[in-house]
Amino acid sequence: MPDWRPVEVLLVEDDDLNLPRKSGLEVLREVKADPVLRTIPVVVLTTSKAEEDVVRSYRLHANAYVAKPADFGQFIRVVCQIDNFFVTVVKLPYQGQRP
Repeated sequence: MPDWRPVEVLLVEDDDLNLPRKSGLEVLREVKADPVLRTIPVVVLTTSKAEEDVVRSYRLHANAYVAKPADFGQFIRVVCQIDNFFVTVVKLPYQGQRP
């Protein structure tokens, strides 16, 4: 088997809903539409608390919608908690092997 390691969690930051070339939600849509990538958990990490952003993210099959703390230390803790949850707690399909 080739040395292949899948992305365990993709964090999509969507503060302005606009990255340089496409929005975080466009990235989410593309990942979830790709048969190889769709099993990668996608967490939308944002400062937006707007209900329509939450609904839109889950309609596009986000695995979680997380409010990004303003404090950098809290931000690091949240990212570590997300990593711990998806890497240590959750059993994902195709861990360590190509789908």
